Amino acid sequence: MQQEYPMQQEYREIVAVLERYSDGLYRCDTAILQTAFHPQAQYFTASDGKLLHLDMAAYFPIVEARTSPQSRGEPYQFAIDSIELAGPVTAFARLRCTMLERRYVDLLTLVQIDGKWRIIAKVFHFQPIESVQA
Repeated sequence: MQQEYPMQQEYREIVAVLERYSDGLYRCDTAILQTAFHPQAQYFTASDGKLLHLDMAAYFPIVEARTSPQSRGEPYQFAIDSIELAGPVTAFARLRCTMLERRYVDLLTLVQIDGKWRIIAKVFHFQPIESVQA
């Protein structure tokens, strides 16, 4: 019988949320994203030199209006760099992805409420992928 380490179940549950998050972004499927984000989650970036702050009501229509990386034939390029538990109901994850001609680093804070892990804050940075001309 395999031993269960402390917090092992929490890691599995958080990874499942991060997989739904990645799948939702790859497919531009807000129904999937709604299962990953808490309804009161917040979204932030300053990659363009000014602060962009959205709630989910503003963010989801932006995702829905995109042509999905999946339909564009882009490879699925999402990686979890780290997951850190701050306690039994709070966690932090760092992800990287490449899609829609940009490289992203996502810093996600998660909380467990009513037995479910959800993303409560997304802070990210992006850089355009430099085009290589022949």
